[in-house]
Amino acid sequence: MKVVIIGGAGGIGSSAAFNLLAAEGTYEVVLVDTRPNMITSHTMDLENAAALGRTSTTVRGGTVDDALDADVVVLSAAVPLRLNSSRLVFLADNARIVDEVLAPLAGSSFAGVVLMLTNPVDPLLTHVHRQGWIPRHRLVGYTLNDSLRLRTGIALALNRHPRDVDAWMLGEHGDHQVPLYSSVSAGGYPVTLTAGQRAAAQSYVDTWYQRHVALDSGRTSTWTTGLGAARMVEAMATESGAVMPASVVLDGEYGVSGVSLSVPVVLGRKGVARIEEWDLIDDEREGMTRAAARVEETLAELHQA
Repeated sequence: MKVVIIGGAGGIGSSAAFNLLAAEGTYEVVLVDTRPNMITSHTMDLENAAALGRTSTTVRGGTVDDALDADVVVLSAAVPLRLNSSRLVFLADNARIVDEVLAPLAGSSFAGVVLMLTNPVDPLLTHVHRQGWIPRHRLVGYTLNDSLRLRTGIALALNRHPRDVDAWMLGEHGDHQVPLYSSVSAGGYPVTLTAGQRAAAQSYVDTWYQRHVALDSGRTSTWTTGLGAARMVEAMATESGAVMPASVVLDGEYGVSGVSLSVPVVLGRKGVARIEEWDLIDDEREGMTRAAARVEETLAELHQA
């Protein structure tokens, strides 16, 4: 499988490439960026790391033209992170980057999948889909971190390891997240959180982004997103049938149409193989409706700018 990572010189893009060295399947990984020396530095390093890889995966530098026949284009290009209170502050600038990067694909015979890591992912995916050149099943947005943070917050409240916890965050990758507290499990058994435990978990989730950005470290969730993106590519390549959260454009699922939100999906070599429709309680379903409305409002603001 050919995987082209646009924004490959950055922390997330290079982390995704590194993690693909340990993934099941064999990949031709191509790093593309406007910083050629950084690409060369990463590829010199990664070609040595490949000697410890599990397969014959290769990593090299390339250009946007490499994306034309890619099976998966991982888009992590974005404006630099700065102090902010919401990912939405990056929408206008990152929309311009996304449009510029994807323009060569829009007018070509590109038949691969676009895996969007650039934020804010839900409005950006909706924006790209409405341009009309790529079907919704081939547009996938990365939102796994939200569920991982929820699992970590719950694990801390329960004094468990995060790996023991199964919990899902749907909705918007932002303030309109929809935590599924109605279906939490720990150690394989259903768990009903106390009011205090739920409040502690929710506080962890609600404040994570602001706490991290306030550090002004200049870096984003490099390790988590790089590993998670590699796992998503692996799920496509191996068609493992694993269910994972991802932002996809909905067509009636969860009562939402024409807007991209995070939902549970099964991925395959052609993108979204199936959207899992789970039974949600009333509060959760209403949360999905509010999240969709927020994405629509955000896009309206973008187009009015």
